[in-house]
Amino acid sequence: MTDKIESLQQELETLPVGYISNKRINGVIRHYLQWTDQNGKIKSKYIPDSEYEELKAQMERKKEIQAELKKIGISKSSRERKTKSYEMNVLVGEELKKFVDVVKGFKKRDCFDSLLTFLYGKITPRVCSIYGLRRTGKTTLLQQAIREMKSDDFKKAAYIKAKKGQTMSMLDRDMKDLQKNGYIYIFIDEITFLEDFVDTASFLSDVYAAMGMKIVLSGTDSLGFWFANHEELYDRAYTIHTTWIPYAEHARLLDINDIDEYIRYGGTLRVGETDFGDKELRSEDVSFRDDESTRRYIDTAICKNIQHSLKCYESGIHFRHLQELYENNELTSAINRVIEDMTHRFVIKVIEDNFKSSDLSLARKNMLRERNPQLRNDILERINSEQVTKILMDILEIKNSDNRRIRITEAHTQEIFEYLLALELVGTYNVRYANINSETGKNILITQPGMRYCQAQALVYSLKKDEIFSELNDAEMEYVCNRILDDVKGRMLEEIVLFETISKFKDGFEVFKYRFARGEFDMVIYNKNEHSCRIFEIKHSQEIVKEQCKNLLDEEMCKATENKFGEITNKSVIYRGNDTITELGIEYLNVSNFLRSLSDQ
Repeated sequence: MTDKIESLQQELETLPVGYISNKRINGVIRHYLQWTDQNGKIKSKYIPDSEYEELKAQMERKKEIQAELKKIGISKSSRERKTKSYEMNVLVGEELKKFVDVVKGFKKRDCFDSLLTFLYGKITPRVCSIYGLRRTGKTTLLQQAIREMKSDDFKKAAYIKAKKGQTMSMLDRDMKDLQKNGYIYIFIDEITFLEDFVDTASFLSDVYAAMGMKIVLSGTDSLGFWFANHEELYDRAYTIHTTWIPYAEHARLLDINDIDEYIRYGGTLRVGETDFGDKELRSEDVSFRDDESTRRYIDTAICKNIQHSLKCYESGIHFRHLQELYENNELTSAINRVIEDMTHRFVIKVIEDNFKSSDLSLARKNMLRERNPQLRNDILERINSEQVTKILMDILEIKNSDNRRIRITEAHTQEIFEYLLALELVGTYNVRYANINSETGKNILITQPGMRYCQAQALVYSLKKDEIFSELNDAEMEYVCNRILDDVKGRMLEEIVLFETISKFKDGFEVFKYRFARGEFDMVIYNKNEHSCRIFEIKHSQEIVKEQCKNLLDEEMCKATENKFGEITNKSVIYRGNDTITELGIEYLNVSNFLRSLSDQ
């Protein structure tokens, strides 16, 4: 019951203050958000029609929570009690202690030490900006930092939860009072709810941080922070990013040690916010459980993030080519379309590269050699792989065309991609080409693997509804869909390993995929200082198969690589089986162990 009350109270904190008032002006109904300030004066703010339904739903939810708390016996006055001298919701002392005690026992994100460095290190007058998409542990970081404070520091700490309808002027007045009352450590959560935050944030660093206050800002509108850090807070912000959660950290926080689990659900800490060990919850209450939950996350965490930040920053001038889409309520669809297209092109590329490859013949042999008679069959002998691949490609291309709701230009795509990059939702890795001097390509990936996999899964299963594809029998259809999804996991595994390795090997190293006229090395780690390199194959398999090493053992490819990048010191296959070394000297590395080892680099 205590957990339930705390959960309801925390949700109540995120909902807007006041109530909605409707007024008829010149025959047209206008909507306003109204609230009463500390002096008893009624304040009012106009609500655009595009925001009315969302705000109305939030107000209805607020009534539901208030009614539920009333049944439990928690009065409105005790729940909404504020320290009298503050306009915003400021928690100090005993109320703050209760608020932060809920994270007792929670594991800490890797960036927690960075927050401590800001709070207690010798950092010049700056503010700390913690930003990332929803469900990546921002509020928990604040609570953990406050909870671990020594008694003397805790007495000087205050937590402020910003709400829609509040302003930076209100925050400024509360900051003055907090400074007068001797508070030094100020944690301001959801500060991007304050619509004038981006344009006026500098007074926090220029005034209060300069006076010796340690100010930590957190919010879900990552793009708003990105704008503020490049403008108002330029060179005056110590930034901590939470959106990207590497495999090793995700596994440690949620006690999930399966790379496939990370591929299916990785990207947020929704499970960890409730119960680290609840296996049932793990499958039912995750952001990327199915296509609907994934779309809902994209709509709320990403699309609204971008639109809110663009609208609030410098009167919306940064909408650029996206202004027309925004004014016609089509920007959400456009952002969704760009994200979907990334996944769509990714799936088509997987089919082109993998489904027609020699891996298919290898799979045929493996299925025929299968000792379990229930798993052994000749489906792949009966499937015309070339024809099936063509059918798949045609279906996917047609669906891609049919699904276009609006016309998105190259300018739209480029600007949306820039904002997705700023949100750290997308990343890139290099592809280098042998025998082509200095040419380097870039591949794009989505940094939240669960989002990409769930979209790919929905796309693949849509094939089953196609009339042409349904000519296959059920077993063949199931096999083809599962085969594509396995190939998708394999390609995603390559991207995860490449991206995480790039993030750890920086100064003096270069990490890339190396492509030849025939074949490629899935990853090369080039040590520039020693002029030597390591070459890798990355496989989703749990088995050791001789064909996996064919590129690593290709004398011509290895010689060309050594001519360019120096001696090859290791040849390794990263896969899902156990660590071992083969008779040929090929090192087999378990992918989970490899990704964990990156944190030591």
